[in-house]
Amino acid sequence: MEQPISEFKSKSGLKRIYTAFFYSIDGFRSAWRNEHAFRQEVSVFAVGAVIALLLNVSAFEKLVLIGALLLILIVELINSSIEAVVDRVSLERHPLSKNAKDFGSAAVLLTCLLAIATWAVVLYNRFI
Repeated sequence: MEQPISEFKSKSGLKRIYTAFFYSIDGFRSAWRNEHAFRQEVSVFAVGAVIALLLNVSAFEKLVLIGALLLILIVELINSSIEAVVDRVSLERHPLSKNAKDFGSAAVLLTCLLAIATWAVVLYNRFI
């Protein structure tokens, strides 16, 4: 049996890339407008990226430091997506909804711990 295809399914080729870019911009705007945690993490990213660029470390170490912070934003966007879908399905309390949201939150926490560890190792190895 053939699966139904969403009317929102992407086009192919260059048009898909073009429209996907603007969908991504809409996603950033929505996250900035509606997600307090995302705004906080963008602030940490901006400060951290500037500090990483100013540090006397190799280009690779700068990339790793900035990449670890960028990964937090990526996981936060995925977490926010999960939360939006759960809320779209139902706003009533349900153990599976709680699990989905808690799993997303745990992923963000692990990513933050990874970023902290990355910064600690790079800074320790470079300056101590």
